Amino acid sequence: MSKSENFGRVKIASMEQAAAPRPTLSSADAIALIVGIVIGAGIFETPSLVAANANGATMVLLIWLAGGIVSLFGALCYAELSTAYPHVGGNYYFLKRAFGQNLAFLFAWARMAVIQTGSIALLAFVFGDYASQLWRLGASSSSIYAALVIIFFSILNIIGLHQGKTMQNALTIATVLGLASVIVVGLFLSSAPISPQVVAPSTGTWGSAMLFVLLSYGGWNEAAYISAEIRDGERNIVRSLLWSLGIITALYLLINLAYLRGLGLDGMAESQAVGAQLMRQVFGEPGAIFLSLLVVICALGSLNATIFTGARTNYALGQDILLFRSLGRWQSASSTPTTALIAQGAIALFLVGLGTFTRNGFETMVDYTAPVFWFFFLLSGISLIVLRFREPQRSRPFRVPFYPITPIVFCGFCVYLLYSSVVYTGIGATVGIAVVALGAPLLYLNSKLHDKARDI
Repeated sequence: MSKSENFGRVKIASMEQAAAPRPTLSSADAIALIVGIVIGAGIFETPSLVAANANGATMVLLIWLAGGIVSLFGALCYAELSTAYPHVGGNYYFLKRAFGQNLAFLFAWARMAVIQTGSIALLAFVFGDYASQLWRLGASSSSIYAALVIIFFSILNIIGLHQGKTMQNALTIATVLGLASVIVVGLFLSSAPISPQVVAPSTGTWGSAMLFVLLSYGGWNEAAYISAEIRDGERNIVRSLLWSLGIITALYLLINLAYLRGLGLDGMAESQAVGAQLMRQVFGEPGAIFLSLLVVICALGSLNATIFTGARTNYALGQDILLFRSLGRWQSASSTPTTALIAQGAIALFLVGLGTFTRNGFETMVDYTAPVFWFFFLLSGISLIVLRFREPQRSRPFRVPFYPITPIVFCGFCVYLLYSSVVYTGIGATVGIAVVALGAPLLYLNSKLHDKARDI
C-alpha cells in the first residue's frame, strides 16, 4: 500500500470518528422523549382489555400500579447499564459486551425487522385509523396516512436532531395536557359510579392483563439508545428514567380511575373505544372528536420518538457488521444517522404495505412484536448480572439497589411475560419469530464477507 493510500484511509477513519453522536440532549429532552414513546395510543386501547380480565375496580388499579413497579425494577437495571456503558446502540451494546457479537447481531436484526419497525407500523396505522375519522382519503385512507406520516417523521429526523427533539417536546406536552383533560372529565364532570361487578371475562387471567398493561408501559427502555447523547449522562440518565416513569404511572392510574368513575367496570370491559365513549357521554359528538384528535397527537408523539431512537441501533449495527456498514454513517452537521433512518423507514413502509393486505388490527401487531421483545428484554436483564461478574472493576456511577434481587425479580417478570406473549398470542408471533430466524443466514453471510475482507 502506498503512503497516499494509507493517508487516505487514516483521513477517512478520522472523519468517521469525528462524525459520531455528541451529548446534546438535556434531561428535559430525554424525559419528553421517554414519556412520548410510552404514552402512545395504547392507553386508549388497553384499559378495556385489562378491565375484561379483572375481578373488580380495585384489581384494575392494582394491575396498572404493578405495571409501573415492574417498569421501575427494569428502569433501575437499565440505569446501571446505561451509565456504565453509555453507547448509541443501547441494548445492542449491552448484549455484545455480555454475550458476544453474534447474539447482539440477532438482537439488532430483530429490532430493525420486527420490534422497532413493527411498532412504527402499528403506531402509523393507529394514527391512520383515527385521522381517517377526521378526514377520509378514500378506501385505503388508513394506509395512506400511515405511509405519509412515516415518511414525514423520517425526513424530519434526517434534517436534524434539533428539529426532531423540538417536535417531540411539543407533542409530549400536548399529549400530557390532553390526557389531563380526559382525567378531569372522568373524575369531576361525569356522574357514573364505579361498578363493583364486571361482565364474565373471556380469559380472566392476570398474565393476559399484565401483557396489555406492560405493552402500555413499553418504551421507557429507549433511554438506553440516547445514553451517549444526554448531557451529564451519569446523572441525567437515572433522573430521566425515574421522572418519566413517575409521570407515566401517575397518569395511567388517574386515567383508569377516570374511566372507572365515568363508565364503571362493566362499561370499561364492554367498550371498544373507552376514551371516546367517556368523552361522548359528557360532551356528545364534539367530545368524541376531541378524543380522536388526542389519539392522533399521542400516536404522532410515540411515532416520532420511536423513529428517533430506533435508527440508533441500526447505526451501531453498521459500525460493527460489514454486511450493514452503510448504516454506520453519522451526519455530523445534522447529528443524525441518516442512512439508518432511511433503512428503518423503508422497512416500516414495507410493513405498512403488508398490513394493507393482511392486517387484523392492533392485537395482530402486538402478536408480531411481543415474544421477540420480551425474549431480548430478558437477555438485557441477565446481561447486568453477567457484566457485574465479568467486569467487576468497571466504573458504575449508578448501581442498582438490592442487587442481585432487583435484576432477578425483573428477569422473572420477563420470563412470565415471554410465556404469556407466546401462550396468549396468535399466528403473528410465529411470523415475528420466523423473521428473527432469518438473521442466522445473514450472520453467516457476514462472517464470509469478513473473512474475505481480512484476506485481501
